This record gives sequence, C-alpha cells and structure tokens, in this order.
Amino acid sequence: MKIIGRTRGRKGTGAVDRTLQGRATVQEEHGEDGLRGPVTRIKGVGPAIAKALRKRGIVSVEDVLYFIPVRYEDKRVIRSISEVVEGEENVVVARVVEAKSSCSRFTRKRFYQSRIDDGTGTLTIKWFRFNKRWAGSICRKGNLLLASGPVTRFGAELQMVHPRITVIDEDKGTEGLAVIVPIYPEIEGVKQGVLRNITEEAFRVFGAHIASTIPVRIEAAHDLWTLGDGLRMCHFPDPEMAGYLEKGARTVCHSRIILEEFFLFQIALLLKKKDIRKEKGIALKPGRCHAHLMASLPFSLTEGQKRAVAEIGRDMAANEPMNRLIQGDVGCGKTMCAILAACTAVDNGSQVAFMAPTEILAEQHYLNLHAMLEQLGMNIVLMRGNMGAGRRSVLKRVAGGDVQVVVGTHAMLQEDVAFHRLGLVVIDEQHRFGVIQRSLLKGKGASPDVLVMSATPIPRTLAMVVYGDLDVTLITDMPACRQKVRTEVVTDRERGRALDAVRDEVKKGRQAFVVSPLLEESEGTNLTGARESLVQLRSVFPSFRIGLLHGKMKAEEKEKVMLTFKEGLIDVLVCTTVIEVGIDVPNATLMLVEHAERFGLSQLHQLRGRVGRGPEASRCFLISSERRTGNATKRLRVLERTGDGFVIAEEDLKLRGSGDMLGVRQAGIPDFRLGDIIRDADLMSRARRMAEETITSADSEELARLRAAVEEKWRERFHFGDVL
Repeated sequence: MKIIGRTRGRKGTGAVDRTLQGRATVQEEHGEDGLRGPVTRIKGVGPAIAKALRKRGIVSVEDVLYFIPVRYEDKRVIRSISEVVEGEENVVVARVVEAKSSCSRFTRKRFYQSRIDDGTGTLTIKWFRFNKRWAGSICRKGNLLLASGPVTRFGAELQMVHPRITVIDEDKGTEGLAVIVPIYPEIEGVKQGVLRNITEEAFRVFGAHIASTIPVRIEAAHDLWTLGDGLRMCHFPDPEMAGYLEKGARTVCHSRIILEEFFLFQIALLLKKKDIRKEKGIALKPGRCHAHLMASLPFSLTEGQKRAVAEIGRDMAANEPMNRLIQGDVGCGKTMCAILAACTAVDNGSQVAFMAPTEILAEQHYLNLHAMLEQLGMNIVLMRGNMGAGRRSVLKRVAGGDVQVVVGTHAMLQEDVAFHRLGLVVIDEQHRFGVIQRSLLKGKGASPDVLVMSATPIPRTLAMVVYGDLDVTLITDMPACRQKVRTEVVTDRERGRALDAVRDEVKKGRQAFVVSPLLEESEGTNLTGARESLVQLRSVFPSFRIGLLHGKMKAEEKEKVMLTFKEGLIDVLVCTTVIEVGIDVPNATLMLVEHAERFGLSQLHQLRGRVGRGPEASRCFLISSERRTGNATKRLRVLERTGDGFVIAEEDLKLRGSGDMLGVRQAGIPDFRLGDIIRDADLMSRARRMAEETITSADSEELARLRAAVEEKWRERFHFGDVL
C-alpha cells in the first residue's frame, strides 16, 4: 500500500509534507512535552471546546491524535440523483430549486426542507434540528450543493435527512471537495468540521513530536510504518485506501497504532517477568514429605499432571523465584500438583500460603489438605475474615513457624498477618484477585515461589494478556475416574423432564444441584429466584431433603449447608452461582441450571464441573426460556457438543467478549485506545514476538527508556508499577 508523499517504514521520517510545517519552531514554542501538553495549545481550541472534548476523555494534544475516525465518507464517487441507491450513503451535486420551513401535521414540530435538482431527478433534503439563518444561507435558491448522506424514501419522494452539505464555488467546481472525509465519534458541541480542523492543526504543529516506543531496528525488521505515518493516514487517508475504509475495517495504518499499544503492554509484562527472574529465590528440593505422599497416592497421576509436577519441581529447585501458572479444565487435577509443591516447600523448612477467592473454596482446600498432609506431621490452619478471639492465637502460631500451611481468602492479605519463613504462595483462580493482591501476598515472604491455578479456560491470546508475566503449564488430559457430563438444552416447557431426572437420581441415593441466576425473583423480569425454586421443589418433592445455599449467607451458614450436602444429608441443593468453583461432592450426579441463557458459556461449563466427580454417569440440564434469541440457542448448543473448556472459552469470547468473561479490571486487562484483544489476536501475538526480540537485544539504556515508558503509561491506571 502506498502513502502519497511518504514511503513505508523509517524511510518516511525524512520527508516533508504539510503536516510537518513549522517543525523548526515546535520545540521552542512548546518544549519536549508537546504531545502531553493541554489540548488548548492547539489553535482553535478555546475553553468551550476544551470542556466538550474533556467529556470524551480528550485532554492532551496526544489524545487528539489518537481520537481515530469511526468511518470514512468517500466523496469522490458522485452519483446522479437518478442513480442513487436507497438505504446507502450517496454523494450528489445538485442545484437548489426551492426551500422552506414547514410544520409537521402529526407532531406540530417545525422542520426545514429544500428540493434540489441535477437534471436527472429531484431529491428533498431535510433538517429537524436547524438554525434558520444557517439553513437559509445554505439553501438559497440557485446554490449548487454537494450533499452526502443516506438516501431513504418518504412516500413518492427520495430524501436525505440531516445531510452533510458543502456550497460549491462554481468557478472552482468540485475541485478539492471530492475527497475521503474522516467521520469522528460524535462530541456534543463540536461539529465534524471543527474536529477535522483541530486534528489537522495538531499534526501541523506537533507532528514532529510523534515518537514510537518500538525501536527503529524492530520497526525495520518487521517492515512497519512509522507511528506518525500510521496516525496521519488514519486521519487523512490516501485515495488508494478507499476500498479498505468501510466501517469497522482494519487497515495497515490502524494495525500500526494497535501494535504500538500492544507492544508497550507486552514490554510491561516481559519487564515484570525479567525482574522476577533477577530476584534471589529459595532453592527448594523434594524430600521426605513429597516422597511419602507420592508413594501413598491411591491413583496414578495423568501425563499432564506428571509434566506439571516436573516443571514445578525444576522451578522450585532453581535459585530464582518460581512464577508459574497451571491452567487446566475443571477436575483435571491441578490441586494435587499444588499439594505436592507444598510438600516440597515444607521439606525445606518453608511455609505455604494457599489463597482461594471464596470462603467455601478455602474451606474445601483446607479439608483436602488437612486430610492428606496432617498424617505427614504438618500443622494446617484455615484463616478467614471472622475468626473472633481465636485469630490472635492463629497469627502467633503462623508468625512463630509452628504452622506449615495456611489456607485462606483475602484475610491473609491483612497487615497483621506475618509468616516465619514463607517459601511458596499458591493462588487459586487468580483472575479473581488481580495484580495488586497477588503482589501483597508475595510480599509477605523473601521472594517466595508463586504457583497460580486457574480452572477458567482462557484462550491463548487472552491468557497472554492476563498471565503474560507467568510461565504457563497446561494440563489437557483428565483423570481416568473423571466422568463426562452429558449436557442437554431444554426449554422451560420441558422442565418436567428435567425434574423427572432429579426424582430418578435421588431415588438411586444420589444428589442434585439446582442453580438459579438470582436469589430473589427480580421485579420487571420473568426470572425465577433460588428462594422461589426452593418452594416449588419442596411442593413437587415433599419427601426429599432440599437445602438452600447463596452468597448472602454468613460464612458459618454456608459451611454448615455444604458440609450437610457433602455428608449426604441433603438430596437437592438449590443455590446461586456461589458453587461455581471448587465444590467437590462426588455423589452429586445431576445439575439443573435455570434461565441458562443468562449465563456465559464458560460460567456454565464451570458450574457443570460440580457434577461428574464420582464413578457414576452424570447429567446437566440447561433450562432456557422459549423466548431466547437464535444467538442464545447457538451459544448453549456449544455445551451439548463439547466438554473441552478451551473450545467453549473461544466461543464465549467471540460472543461475549473478554470483559464479560473475566471482568476487565479484575483480570488486569487495560482498555486499549483502538485495539481489541479478541478481534486483533494476531496483532497481540505479533506484539509479543516484537517485545521478546526487543528485550533480548536491548542494552541498559534502552531498557531504562522502555521501563520509563511503561511506568508512565500503565502505573497509575493499571498498577503495573507496583509489581515492576
């Protein structure tokens, strides 16, 4: 693709064009911080316009340059009125025949209309919001107009409503008007023409300051345009780009801007990883506890577990801190790998902190660890929010080194929690915590090893963003005892069939979950809450023992209900998504999910992972409204076809986006100005490669420059500075 007046890559930086006029005076007038200066430094931006721009987050000169058009209007293709296409954008040149202000017969509101003629036909142009003086001057009889906008039909006549109009100087004709015009996102109080003038002025005065964080050698190696060329082309497109400028299309100039932000983000992750590896860690090697546990396991590890245990062992034996993620589907055996890692830490006189996102999950981890490790002579405690008078005693034991393994939630992050010799931090479902909390827990030891677990299947590109600073181990196989859960999508009219399945399972001595998206019935919706489901099920199954579990219960109440269910004293547990992660009841073989269309695919996959944990065949009914959309049906059918969490996650990302799937702020994913981590997955991968090449070949001066750029960009908004 050619750029008029410039060439591709670094060669273009020496060329002179109208946007760079005034280069010699820029530094004298505005200093080196020109792009970071306030938007009022741009000629034409007064207090009123600056206030309007601020509402859209445009406060600096740089913000103006990155305020990219949402689409482009090609005014070079001028049609005669007889050839206009209804429902599409059209550009016509025609003369005003008549113009008048009228009143609608129906709404009694005034509007302005003008009839224009080009010799092949007539077209009516209308404004329902107008300034009478402006409209009168534009639509003066005899004026030759260039009008653009979508053409629709009103009765027997063709019309353009709120068209974009230019009065043509008949001596010059359409010279200079037949161009590609950028259309910017609407800003109240600032017209499109004003935005274009402001942007052009910003490039003219400050264009010389546009600098990329991507080193010149990397730009050249990857045949990239300069950042300045990419930005200019987005605002002032070359005629040869017309075919690529449909709404939503990604051109080479858009790609260049996206790469800039993705590159800096990947640099941030790699610098963090580099800094962690420079820390002096504790070399931990497996000993008696590790060997004893391995020998006593009543099952064989899967190949994926063996690989994970080996990689964790290599990391822990090294002199630098481990920083590893184990990612695998629900029930693949990640926790077993973490327990073996805990044994290695204890074998070397170190303590282990095991953090879970919920008290129920922490309780379950505590019970599992206690059952397996107490026989090896380890002391294990559960630390939670409301421990009462016993908290002081637990804190004293942990600080004195009497406790080897501490299991808990966010309670472990409090300032008064101190460890004697913290050597390993295990974090379950880390995307639910975020960067800061992980850093706080890690800070309670002298560069301890960190092992992160996630049962949330995250596609590779998204994982690169969420876990980009971690070494990743994937467990893709499942234990032989793990049952495949047969999933069926049914309508609410077929709910009776699902209830029959509940009856059959309970009569066989098994248990069932019934999940609702809400606790109470929501006003204005037809959603059944968990409390209402409880009442309905008790009337349908009067002899069954039916319990209720939800997030608003006190921790002790949740614990009591879960323990009762696990002991088989509750037949059917009605609950909200509080059971999404970690609940382990091998006798539960059936799940019903009410209003399944209200959940994301990955969340439904997590939920159904609560069944199929024992030797019996398991089923999951996704009960969905008959009024669901075709897209909702398509989504749910994915769960019928596959049990592969990574395939499901890919579909979930396509249909819902990463923010809905994970929670953008929690996951640490920033809001990029132009890039989208799903749509632009290929560019994220490319940015990763470029960042790796840069870090590998950078000298100390360049690393310092990159670090400064990272801290300036990400520290305040996304807290990268706290872990760099």
